[in-house]
Amino acid sequence: MYNILVVDDEIQIRKLIKKYAEYEGHDVTEAENGIEAVRLCENRRFDIIIMDIMMTVLDGLSASRIIRGFSDTPILILSARGEEYDKISGFRVGIDDYVVKPFSGKELMMRIDAIMKRVNSPKKEEKKDLFRYRGLEIDFAARTVVIDGERAYLSPKEYDLLSYMCKNKNIALSRERLITEVWGYDFFGDDRTLDTHIKLLRKTLKNYSDMIVTLRGVGYRFDTE
Repeated sequence: MYNILVVDDEIQIRKLIKKYAEYEGHDVTEAENGIEAVRLCENRRFDIIIMDIMMTVLDGLSASRIIRGFSDTPILILSARGEEYDKISGFRVGIDDYVVKPFSGKELMMRIDAIMKRVNSPKKEEKKDLFRYRGLEIDFAARTVVIDGERAYLSPKEYDLLSYMCKNKNIALSRERLITEVWGYDFFGDDRTLDTHIKLLRKTLKNYSDMIVTLRGVGYRFDTE
């Protein structure tokens, strides 16, 4: 099964997660702060990291940012706060999912399974390797984005969303279709997760942000016309 790193300064939370994870057959390693988590990740390979945000010794977002510098291990953030700012900050760092406390142990295990299915699913063959529109360039094979000659850094899910919309440019894409195709049928979030990623993409695209058009009551369109 999965080798899981649980990072939380509350021992009861760690015990709860460990209980459900071990029941599902997973191996669990515990860390009580962000610094310990970074050190563990530098020396060991985990399948997924469950990271609390509010910790007194290196908070979860800072630890996630450091880990993202050398590892692509999926990260699921836990937080007692559910403000959009926290979610945007987390997705900008490169986390894969966000769960607000208090949470159900069963739901958490389902979210872990959903993330791992997405990570381990075979990638579809790209029909086109490169997209260019004025100063915007997307290299599908390399998963890179260049804007007016400068490399743009997107989280994995930001890139997946931009890539899907680009490949279906000038087509009205419903919210349901975007969530299904980009997050998968096992998505456990809500529409706000999609909206948050759209906001992040528009900010990243800078002068090309207006290429993502909002279709009220429907969804979005990546417009090149």
